[in-house]
Amino acid sequence: MAKKTGALKKRIVKVESAGQAHVHSSFNNIIITLTNNSGQVISWASAGKMGFKGSKKYSLCSADGI
Repeated sequence: MAKKTGALKKRIVKVESAGQAHVHSSFNNIIITLTNNSGQVISWASAGKMGFKGSKKYSLCSADGI
């Protein structure tokens, strides 16, 4: 039986009222990342993660839905 290693410690990110939104748009996907002023990632979303498939992943409709 496999032994369990130590429990993973959850990373704490300080959420501030001001931050940055980074948008990466390519021919295959759109990825939006929200960061605080220190550059730590608070949240991210992509068109592929939202369920858009094929050519719909990089359309204006998917960018609006994210």
